[in-house]
Amino acid sequence: MPVPVPVPVPAAASADRPPAQASLTTGALARMLGVSPTTVRSWERRYGIGPARRDPGRHRQWSPRDVAVLAEMCRLTARGVTPAEAARLALAAEAPGPSGPPESSEASGSSGPSEPPGPPAGGPAPGGGNALPVGTVRPECRGLARAAVRLDAPELARILRHSVDTLGPVAAWTEVMMPALRAAGRKWAAEGERYVEVEHLLSWHVAAALRRAADRVEPPQGPAVLLAGMPAELHALPLEALAAGLAERGLPFRMFGPALPTEALLEAVRRTGPPAVLLWSQVARTADRALARRVAETTWGPHGARTRPVVLTAGPGWTGPRRPPGALRPRDLPTALDQLEHLLR
Repeated sequence: MPVPVPVPVPAAASADRPPAQASLTTGALARMLGVSPTTVRSWERRYGIGPARRDPGRHRQWSPRDVAVLAEMCRLTARGVTPAEAARLALAAEAPGPSGPPESSEASGSSGPSEPPGPPAGGPAPGGGNALPVGTVRPECRGLARAAVRLDAPELARILRHSVDTLGPVAAWTEVMMPALRAAGRKWAAEGERYVEVEHLLSWHVAAALRRAADRVEPPQGPAVLLAGMPAELHALPLEALAAGLAERGLPFRMFGPALPTEALLEAVRRTGPPAVLLWSQVARTADRALARRVAETTWGPHGARTRPVVLTAGPGWTGPRRPPGALRPRDLPTALDQLEHLLR
């Protein structure tokens, strides 16, 4: 059911007019819905999405109905609808019926005043904060960033599921998920702990969407590549994207996730005999060149026919001289997938 919109109680109305409904200022409403006040004012100027009451010399006050219209506008634009069409639909959804405005509580026989309406079902819930600056991106990415700031978990899940299903996991990662994650990281770095909750919620939903894509394909039989983060590496989302991309291509893999201890990594290589091992490192301090060399030197099989894996060092942590000799260094996700497919086939 809709979440009631918390609204401040205005000052007492003058004696010559009835008391006004509780209302919000433009700035408070923008923070609640995760858009900028400039965007709200632009929508009001261009499309008529604005408060019905405009007292001279005072801030615009948004009534509960006005809030519902703007919340619907945000929900529609987050789903890729153009602002002009979103405004038309939002205003039509909240327009009174042909018989005029709704009946009062006395006329309808209900007892007591009705609650002020919240955002429409399925629309954004109050979250707070300003929009994430994602730049020139797909509409799905803009919608994802807006939903993340609002802490709108259902909308995050819907956008991610739609993106993976329509674009495929690789394009969804590079064009939708990664720009939003980077924007959340920049915002977190600039604002401190205020935006940690946004990044955590977004990361969890991205991981869930990628894992769903990786698990919905029956893995083929045969030698599988090994995917692991370096022992001190805590970032796993790029590995999740790689696993989803391998599943899309029908290529077998074993995912060990981040922070796999040294001896566990070497033992996994010996036990599974992978044709290739991809080692992920997000930052330079986790890129252990000596360990990558040990992985490349690990052998298995009968004497006289022993073999060893090809090592791929992926991630920004492996830049410069940290790349071990002989290791492949894919520059991006599609390149890594091409190299692994070549090694497997």
